Amino acid sequence: MQLHISPSLRHVTVLPAKGVREFIKVKIGSRRLSYRMVFYSLLFFTFLLRFVFVLTAVDIIDGETRCSTLGCLGKKLGPKVLGRRLEATVPEVIYQVLEDPANQSEIEPGPEIPQTLEDFVAEMKDGQTDAKTFAVKLKAMVTLFEQRTRTAKIQEYLYRHVASSSIPKQLHCLALRLANEHSTNSNARLQLPSAEFVPALVDNSFFHFVLASDNVLATSVVASSLVQNSLRPERVVLHIITDRKTYYPMQAWFSLHPLTPAIIEVKALHHFDWLTKGKVPVLEAMEKDQKVRSQFRGGSSAIVANNTEQPKVIAAKLQALSPKYNSVMNHIRIHLPELYPSLKKVVFLDDDIVVQTDLSPLWDIDMNGKVNGAVETCIGEDKYVMSKKFKSYLNFSHPLIAKNFNPNECAWAYGMNIFDLDAWRKTNISQKYHHWIEENIKSDLSLWQLGTLPPGLIAFHGHTYAIDPFWHMLGLGYQENTTVADAESAGVIHFNGRAKPWLDIAFSQLRPLWTKYVNFSDRFIKGCHIRAS
Repeated sequence: MQLHISPSLRHVTVLPAKGVREFIKVKIGSRRLSYRMVFYSLLFFTFLLRFVFVLTAVDIIDGETRCSTLGCLGKKLGPKVLGRRLEATVPEVIYQVLEDPANQSEIEPGPEIPQTLEDFVAEMKDGQTDAKTFAVKLKAMVTLFEQRTRTAKIQEYLYRHVASSSIPKQLHCLALRLANEHSTNSNARLQLPSAEFVPALVDNSFFHFVLASDNVLATSVVASSLVQNSLRPERVVLHIITDRKTYYPMQAWFSLHPLTPAIIEVKALHHFDWLTKGKVPVLEAMEKDQKVRSQFRGGSSAIVANNTEQPKVIAAKLQALSPKYNSVMNHIRIHLPELYPSLKKVVFLDDDIVVQTDLSPLWDIDMNGKVNGAVETCIGEDKYVMSKKFKSYLNFSHPLIAKNFNPNECAWAYGMNIFDLDAWRKTNISQKYHHWIEENIKSDLSLWQLGTLPPGLIAFHGHTYAIDPFWHMLGLGYQENTTVADAESAGVIHFNGRAKPWLDIAFSQLRPLWTKYVNFSDRFIKGCHIRAS
């Protein structure tokens, strides 16, 4: 058979042909299309005819002069497809009803508002419905559904906020058991590292990693994955910084679970002389920031009670209440040159990452005098994760931001960063960081709303070197589109976002990439009922 489509696209003719061919060829001008393309072309034309029919039906409900977007589209497509002009228009009364603000009585659920599309269609068919009644019913139904959808979305964001901000009882149990072990077992109070390895802490021939966390389980995963995947673990030095309350549990864990031959140092913030002398800008800024946030936000109840803001705005405000955004563990990285005055280069790791390859090649990267080696987040196949620019984090409606920065400049990520401390010490990066935090507090958090990345983007502006995305894959904690195969091919994976792998809200298909580094037969893990799923 032979299928011929006329150039005007108005006639389709099927003619007999001899034999059965592998493909049916269709000629339109000089172009030849395969059988599959013919099939999809016919399918498209069928859909188009139905679409124009629906538009025409909407258009002829009544006969006024104004033209809706859909109606105009029907008229524009009609002559080209059907060879005739449609003169009907959508009645003015429909516009009047739809454009009037909805009042509360219109969106109160009741028997007069259809609850489903099927109910609406049936009601329109059964009664002698004029255009105004049609519009009133449609508006009431859509408005009610919008309200319900908004409420459900906000409720989801609130539940996720509560789940991600709370400490799971299993992690609380682990900290308590380890603290008790520290007080009763001398083997849980070992000096870390032992005296013979102390010189390695300032030896720049070693690979120095820094991790700041108050989460013992998360820290153990980062440490285990780092050492297990290292080709030269005997050259690895991991500096763990924690707070006062977590120091004993953290020391107990790594005393009883040594990662030999790697060298592990555990220190609390109060062990650093620099942090205990005089005023520390980051600590002062945190205290002020916490006071401003408590007054400005009004708590989660006030945030979700707002009936005018979009759900995404409410989600951002809820996220700003997360304790981690006001944690010294998040801010402390800005003082690495002072905390480790003898070191030249370190790799800083967040506690929600997993190392999947040897990281020693990071020391061979020439950063051309830059301070911060980071993966950029504005280029990549995943548009959801890799689409972040300065405008994603900073408020460019504020003149102070608009005057100093480019909204389309590429952002970069915290989580796995190479810091050249020698180059850093020659800059004013730390002072710039604190200056902008102060400016944000003075402006009632109007420069940016949450996190340590926005001030980091500002402070390291002009001092950042883009490294290969292989070294840092992001987004495993706030979207599940990442495939396991893609995640396994990355050097470091980052569970940034609310769905942390140690929480019940973690994405089930991605969580095993983290749990593989947890020894579930360990007596402390078993005793606190920490399970793989």
